[in-house]
Amino acid sequence: MVNVLFQYTHLTKADPQLIVYIEYKKRGDFIMRIALINENSQAAKNEMIYASLKKVAESKGHTVDNYGMYSAEDAAQLTYVQNGILAAILLNSGACDFVVTGCGTGEGAMLALNSFPNVLCGHVVDPSDAYMFMQINDGNAIALPFAKGFGWGAELNLTYIFEKLFEGEPGGGYPKERVVPEQRNKKILDEVRKVTVNQDLISVLKNLDQDLVKGAVAGEKFKELFFANCKDEAIADYVKTLLA
Repeated sequence: MVNVLFQYTHLTKADPQLIVYIEYKKRGDFIMRIALINENSQAAKNEMIYASLKKVAESKGHTVDNYGMYSAEDAAQLTYVQNGILAAILLNSGACDFVVTGCGTGEGAMLALNSFPNVLCGHVVDPSDAYMFMQINDGNAIALPFAKGFGWGAELNLTYIFEKLFEGEPGGGYPKERVVPEQRNKKILDEVRKVTVNQDLISVLKNLDQDLVKGAVAGEKFKELFFANCKDEAIADYVKTLLA
């Protein structure tokens, strides 16, 4: 990833020469590890969701890890709240770069994920949502409504969503003439969240019901996927205490 500092000059009556410096991250060679997480009410759709996500993501050089649930009969049953816990562990530990999740409406999963530090989740219903969320808000997770409008052509809609989600460089702005204020506002939001969501993840998790947290990491393939990709030793050590 290459960082390039460029200068943008904006002329207005109020500000004759307002110069804004923006740090632009070139992501042309940026490869993501994407985690798919499904909760229990929509677990039966995991295979179809995974197939659509994998097809699009791999065509763009990304990798997809399927954390389940894999079926409604899985021994480990995830709620949308536990989706948030699992997503936070994966993102904060570096085990993944991006999370795709959801629930019946997508709303509960989005709220759960946004409860945790360093997680910025958007609610995505259609391809334009996906594109504008990545270009304007540059988050690291999306929540999809897997029960609403999920009839004929559902897999096509998923494919189109994922194609627009991973199109272009995140944070590039939309429309392009709005790139400067959008990037500035994103930086402001990041600073606000550092104040409002300011605990480290391990402290947050330790203050939650430990059975709830243990359930979030009880998936069939969690150990295999997580420990192979985790980059944070402290989080890994804490997770080991949950699995002991």
